[in-house]
Amino acid sequence: MAFANQLPSGARSAMASMNVTPLVDVMLVLLIIFMVTAPVLSRPIQIDLPQSGPVIEHPDSPDPIHLRIGALGDLYWNDSPLPATALQPSLQLEASRDNQPMLILETSPDADYQYMARVLAVAKDARFQRISFAEFSQ
Repeated sequence: MAFANQLPSGARSAMASMNVTPLVDVMLVLLIIFMVTAPVLSRPIQIDLPQSGPVIEHPDSPDPIHLRIGALGDLYWNDSPLPATALQPSLQLEASRDNQPMLILETSPDADYQYMARVLAVAKDARFQRISFAEFSQ
């Protein structure tokens, strides 16, 4: 026989190799199952993101602070230039009021994120409670 090992004495021994055909069949079936079920299991996640809307002000609240951040990080407090060193004392003074005004941030689309992050960090350190974001107007 072609499949049996021949010993010199003429005695035959069993072939000691593994048959991989059933293993390959099982792996192909599992692959097909995963290929069919994977698209069914992936579902989009519905997230309700906040939408921009008009700023609602209470009648007894003070005038809001419009803080505009330019493309180069320049700051404008109610359309007046503000040095970066004066931002923290100004925000702390406004945040210490009994009736805290709303801080409306407008950032230029060309500005780096670090400028916005720096202003938000200063507002957080000043314990500002009411922060709003608005579209940048030239």
